[in-house]
Amino acid sequence: MSWNDERVELLKKLWSEGLSASQIANELGDITRNAVIGKVHRLGLSGRAKTATPAVRPQRPAARPEGQREQPRPQRPITQGNTALAADIDDMPEEAPAPAPAPETNSNVVPMGQRCTIMNLTESTCRWPVGEPGTDSFYFCGAKSNPGMPYCTHHARIAYQPVQDRRRDRRLAYL
Repeated sequence: MSWNDERVELLKKLWSEGLSASQIANELGDITRNAVIGKVHRLGLSGRAKTATPAVRPQRPAARPEGQREQPRPQRPITQGNTALAADIDDMPEEAPAPAPAPETNSNVVPMGQRCTIMNLTESTCRWPVGEPGTDSFYFCGAKSNPGMPYCTHHARIAYQPVQDRRRDRRLAYL
């Protein structure tokens, strides 16, 4: 299919009449909706104004039989996002999780004899870095590491902390 002058003129006429790209494609035959949209874009034809949306009328409350009162809805906290897997507020624990133990204050104190450079590291030495890389005072711990781990027992406790329960007491957020 090629765009000849007759088809282009028909396209312009149908476009200005307000036909959709699908309707124009059906009129022209042997052409897709996307081809019509592409040609309209290349020709620089003006976009058409969107149809006016009808005015939104306020909804009236539904009529109730005489003597029947509206039942109050239970108050639920406002939530955002997908709540399909969210825990119910009543299921949340009442106390906050215990804080993680504070690391020891002397965690960077390594005896001079066990300190090592990157050239001295082996499979069984602790690879915990101490100091600022690139300076003369930078070194690695060098203590005997746990089997299958890159760190000694002390540094493994710092590096691999247990996963804390990250759920917060949601009731406190709504107070």
